Amino acid sequence: MNYKIQISKSVEELSEQFAQLLIHKINNYKDHFHIALSGNSTPKSIFEYLAAYHKTTIDWNKIKYFWGDERCVPPTDSESNYKMANDALLSKLQISASNIFRIEGESNPTDEAKRYSELIAKILPQKNELPRFDIIMLGLGEDGHTASIFPNQKSLLSSDKIYATAVHPATEQIRITLTGKVLNNASTVVFIATGKNKSKVVDEIINQKENYKNYPASFINPQNGELYWLLDNAAASQIEKSKSEVKK
Repeated sequence: MNYKIQISKSVEELSEQFAQLLIHKINNYKDHFHIALSGNSTPKSIFEYLAAYHKTTIDWNKIKYFWGDERCVPPTDSESNYKMANDALLSKLQISASNIFRIEGESNPTDEAKRYSELIAKILPQKNELPRFDIIMLGLGEDGHTASIFPNQKSLLSSDKIYATAVHPATEQIRITLTGKVLNNASTVVFIATGKNKSKVVDEIINQKENYKNYPASFINPQNGELYWLLDNAAASQIEKSKSEVKK
């Protein structure tokens, strides 16, 4: 696995690391920049940080905004990834509505996965006969899931669909998610993980230990792109421990 790890002392420092990565990537593009956003608490903190400290340092209208996955709920629902990103970041910037492409979680999941796949195929540039995102933000579950690809649904890693439906194994909530081939076709993938509860799975994936092959996230490694891990000290603590044990 080829990757770059950046370890931060705080979520604020991690957010600045992401901001600088985004600025660097956008500055190298003349045309529109295509990003797939992630949900959950740490991305929310990053979005709030960007809105507070980078409102004018980033050309936000150069970006076209998509989502890597979405819960099948209305856009007003507190569980909506779109709502979180819009409340924390997008609504606070002067962004053209034509640049924002949400997954319609209130629609029939199968129909919406097909519609959104067709939209992505039409808008994004192609590489390897697949859509190519410039940056995909990804979270990491304690069970090793990423986007909405769960350990019991690893067939989505090799699916020929762009987006597909998934089911949360515990809540049975229906999701719509990017599939593995498109994730691995991205120019840049950024895993974002914070907290001690993520340290074990982070260590196992990065160092390919124990049960790492059971984790969908361990299969995300763009062959023609870059892979970043943005971690805080707590999430990286087991990696550092492993390095110390090797030195002994």
